[in-house]
Amino acid sequence: MREKRYQVFSSHLKERFGGRVHKISVDAGFSCPNRGGTRNRPGCLFCDPDGSGAVGIDRGFPVTEQLERGKEIMVRKYKARHFLAYFQPFSNTNAPPAQLRALYDQALGVEGVVGMAVGTRPDCLPAEVLDLLGEYHRRTYFWLELGLQSIHDKTLGYLRRGHDYATFLQACHGARERGLRLCVHVILGLPGEDRAMMLETAAELARLRVDGIKIHLLHVLEGTPLGDLYRQGQVPILEQAEYVELAADFIERLHPATLIHRLTGDGPRDILLAPLWSLNKWEVLNAIDDELERRGTRQGSRVQGR
Repeated sequence: MREKRYQVFSSHLKERFGGRVHKISVDAGFSCPNRGGTRNRPGCLFCDPDGSGAVGIDRGFPVTEQLERGKEIMVRKYKARHFLAYFQPFSNTNAPPAQLRALYDQALGVEGVVGMAVGTRPDCLPAEVLDLLGEYHRRTYFWLELGLQSIHDKTLGYLRRGHDYATFLQACHGARERGLRLCVHVILGLPGEDRAMMLETAAELARLRVDGIKIHLLHVLEGTPLGDLYRQGQVPILEQAEYVELAADFIERLHPATLIHRLTGDGPRDILLAPLWSLNKWEVLNAIDDELERRGTRQGSRVQGR
């Protein structure tokens, strides 16, 4: 296997825990303030009714049972022994601290769970919740995953995010004060953003020296407001070659120590409208590796004063 030219999160986990660590997504029943506290109202432009990107979750079961079911699959397929509980769909800090503690403790009580990741929004992190997350950081292996998508307020407004970049910076500062590992989610190919704007997001995250990043390809799902706009011809979609070049540009501008948790997005097959080439995940990842090798560059190559 050839050497990767970027910091791979899975390799970091192997080194830390002495073997592969598998993430198991769980749905703890949260909603999102962008949906008015319910799952029935439209949220962000790209988010589907089940929570964007939430695939393969046994919804309706308690957190512990969801994890046990996920473990069973991972053990059977991969002989897995170590797991991260990933609170994924919607905003998983959008509740009082006591309720959050009860749910997080359930997850950590499952045998083989060696840590936890909690996905949320920048506007769902009041001080008392950040203090609670700080406790879990000291207690276990913990990641806070924060949806940003773009640093540009115009884009955030178009996406109907309901917060601005300053809100993200405030959340980032609060997480840093408590020593939290922070993984930031961004989307490449958003309508209205050109290459320069997207690379400004990379440069800003390098300046902030975020601990981790998930780079998502914009994909359009059935049942979303973005899907409606796509059907009306209002959403341009990147071709695979364009995305590969853009992802390589983005990687070159990230801080060299940032762990890359994800490099593309492939959406649920049954509701994916575009781009269909994103279903060939390994082909896309191999093409990004090939592009960096062709250029002779790597993560952080274009970071100033690193």
